[in-house]
Amino acid sequence: MFRFSKTHYASEALGLGEGSRVRLAGWIFRKRELGGVIFIVLRDSTGSIQVVVREPEIGPSQLRSAREAGLESSIIVEGVIRKDPRAPGGTEVLANSLEVVGESDNYPIRKGAGEEFLLDNRHLHLRSRSMWAILRIRAEALRAAREWFDSNGFTSVEAPSIVGAAVEGGATLFEINYFGKKAYLTQSSQFYLEAAIFSLENVYTIQPSFRAEKSRTRRHLTEFWHVEAEMAWADLNGVMEVVEGLVGHMASAVAERGAEELEILGRRFDPPDTPFPRISYDEAVDIAKRKGVDIEWGDDLSTEAERAVSLEFDSPVFVHRYPKSAKAFYHMPDPSRPEVVLCVDLLAPEGIGEIVGGGQRIHDYDLLVQRIREEGLNVEDYKWYLDLRKYGSVPHGGFGLGLERTVRWIAGLPHIRAAVPFPRTITRVTP
Repeated sequence: MFRFSKTHYASEALGLGEGSRVRLAGWIFRKRELGGVIFIVLRDSTGSIQVVVREPEIGPSQLRSAREAGLESSIIVEGVIRKDPRAPGGTEVLANSLEVVGESDNYPIRKGAGEEFLLDNRHLHLRSRSMWAILRIRAEALRAAREWFDSNGFTSVEAPSIVGAAVEGGATLFEINYFGKKAYLTQSSQFYLEAAIFSLENVYTIQPSFRAEKSRTRRHLTEFWHVEAEMAWADLNGVMEVVEGLVGHMASAVAERGAEELEILGRRFDPPDTPFPRISYDEAVDIAKRKGVDIEWGDDLSTEAERAVSLEFDSPVFVHRYPKSAKAFYHMPDPSRPEVVLCVDLLAPEGIGEIVGGGQRIHDYDLLVQRIREEGLNVEDYKWYLDLRKYGSVPHGGFGLGLERTVRWIAGLPHIRAAVPFPRTITRVTP
């Protein structure tokens, strides 16, 4: 760990013995004065520690600087470790030097601030304890995803964010002017990952996707981070096994390595047992109808329907074999039931709904051309994608996991906006 301008981070200083000398650098999280003694809670990226500032050790000039420094002022403190059960964590630093590096006057984030105010000031709200915890959980979930893929024979590849054709349908495309040509921000890296399986077999990527969905729900963002994978030779069951392994590992890793952060959020999270339950789309519709959701066979599962189904289970649940009309053109029709396709969604419990969507892809050239035409799309736009079916095609499948939706579930967040540092929605493009 690099230590710039400091000898220790706050979390390290808490573990030192009485009398140890430290140099800490961080920000004033809280401050109070009692009987001429100033108590500062200094925070850094690892946590916080109490600093005691007294005139006999620090002198009148630096005591005045400490007294005048506002919340979120950046400071460098040198001092000695003391053990005191009254201090947070039972350890504090008796300062003998304090330098105010960057002043902070009237820091605007206050307790009780409204949600829109906090979103408008997200660049500052990131410093809060709750956002610190959420971002650490997010980072741990990402680390666990890469860890699982890398240890299970997957190769990381990268795909372009600027594309020439739709993946998930034209209604949710962000169109851009690309040097006089029409292009789009990608909805998914799927097609490029499919190209890579003919070289690397099992591949994954973690990068942003963009959806121009005019949705004002607790689960939609216009820009989100997409964990996607494609596997050569995989059928629908193989896809579900991979998703189960990945999500199970991400949940377990965050529960174990992010216990402190979950506690800060007041979240009690027990990683789910595997295997996850598997139900058909038909069963999901029956559950939703029984719970009063207005849905007919052939409809995609609405947010309300997914919530109803997910509340039936204590763990994530796979819903497989949706109607062909409800899913994208590239899903393989079920040979035994052509009106449905070999696709699957993973719904998180507690009403969260879909966090993963995937399935078996069409690997036959003629069938893929037929499906493109049935959806009213231009075959020429998919020429290179069709080439993959002309030169050594194989059965294959894959999926995409929404990182923010997954973090929202694990961390118990009320809204998906909380699961990303700077959320992008239909009404928000700053900060």
